[in-house]
Amino acid sequence: MAKPGLDGHDRGIKVVSLALRDAGFEVIYTGIRQRPAHIASIAVDEDVAAIGLSILSGAHLGLTRKVLAELAVRGAADIPVIVGGTIPAGDVALLREAGAAGVFSTGTTIPDLVQGVRDVIAARAGVPA
Repeated sequence: MAKPGLDGHDRGIKVVSLALRDAGFEVIYTGIRQRPAHIASIAVDEDVAAIGLSILSGAHLGLTRKVLAELAVRGAADIPVIVGGTIPAGDVALLREAGAAGVFSTGTTIPDLVQGVRDVIAARAGVPA
């Protein structure tokens, strides 16, 4: 779980991180104001099943593309990136086209989020959720 860019609002990512932990996931929270290169590096070093980005700043398209590019540079383009936060409905398809494996806008319920993350990870592993 990471907060890329200059967005310092971290209450939501902390709630999501705790909810995922309580649902049985191992969660690594990297903190606020992370650079895309740092996020990708941690993901590779920790051999994560997925990356969760929380973006409330409106820079979700650019930051997601940068994280995906940094993963590709490291030979880790297979790590799914899930984006959450203040995502306008019209940008969901753009994030998907850019390579986001999941998009969860503000207001997504915790059960829907947990199931969505399970689905993304299962799809990567090639097994049913």
